[in-house]
Amino acid sequence: MSASLADARYVSLATYRRDGREVRTAVWIAPGPEAGAAGPLYVYTNRTMGKVKRLRHTPRVRLAPCDVRGRVADGAAWTEGTARIVTDPSLERRGIEALRAKYGWQMGLLLLGARLGGRWKDRCVLELHLAGG
Repeated sequence: MSASLADARYVSLATYRRDGREVRTAVWIAPGPEAGAAGPLYVYTNRTMGKVKRLRHTPRVRLAPCDVRGRVADGAAWTEGTARIVTDPSLERRGIEALRAKYGWQMGLLLLGARLGGRWKDRCVLELHLAGG
């Protein structure tokens, strides 16, 4: 796994429309507890978001470190990979805990907002595997 991706505060996640056009979104990302070189990375999102809809038809993704607005620095390396929507509740918890470990109170606040705002049922964890990993 690329250390810069696992350590980055924000990562630009590129997913693909059916016509092949790329759509980039800044996300929080965290390595799983089994993170070694080939371990998965986790992203928390809402299952109604476009990135989740796009992943339903193609698992191909690209990732690069970015800023909070999704701007990728000139010359930053993009890493190819695949993503899947987690459906196993225990794996979903593992992904959320990995994000909690990295983002602390901010992730806790996001989860609280999802519960209080009625979006808890729409939570979604993505599991990403980098090419060559």
